[in-house]
Amino acid sequence: MTITTKNPTVTFEAKNGKRVTIRPAIERDAQYITEAVREIINAGEFIQKDHPRTLEEEISFIEKVIEEGHMYVVAEVEGEIVGIARVLRGEIKMKRRTGLFRTWLVSKAQGMGIGKQFMEYTLNWCRANDLHKLSLTVFASNPVAKTLYEKVGFQEEGVFKEQAFINGQYVDEIYMSVFF
Repeated sequence: MTITTKNPTVTFEAKNGKRVTIRPAIERDAQYITEAVREIINAGEFIQKDHPRTLEEEISFIEKVIEEGHMYVVAEVEGEIVGIARVLRGEIKMKRRTGLFRTWLVSKAQGMGIGKQFMEYTLNWCRANDLHKLSLTVFASNPVAKTLYEKVGFQEEGVFKEQAFINGQYVDEIYMSVFF
């Protein structure tokens, strides 16, 4: 996958044979995104939110992302939003060539290869948009995600010890980055 434009659409076949489209988020996705976030929050693990944005807040966020040149894409399967990936660039000029990556998938979309495609899409987007560094955090209790990040070149830069309380225990949050 080579990204030559700032907001391309990519379609691929998932491991289960279903067609998946990764494309920039648009206002009409806001309702689906907030519903999916609610599902993930209710599962209670790897999303760093206590509650989804309201529909109005999500629409505003999508508009702001587009206006400020960030990346905010959705994975769509059979007309349903099953995940997002985003890169928020540094807000001040001296940090504009760095970004912070976040992603999530609803449970039924996990294991389909979408996470790997999100990573490839994101890294290509970063290169096409002249980013120098992309960072993320991952909980130590999520070894599948950490392994994926390592496979695509992320390296651990630090650990926030016992940063989160998940399923009755304290969990480290690992700070990772990749350089371009």
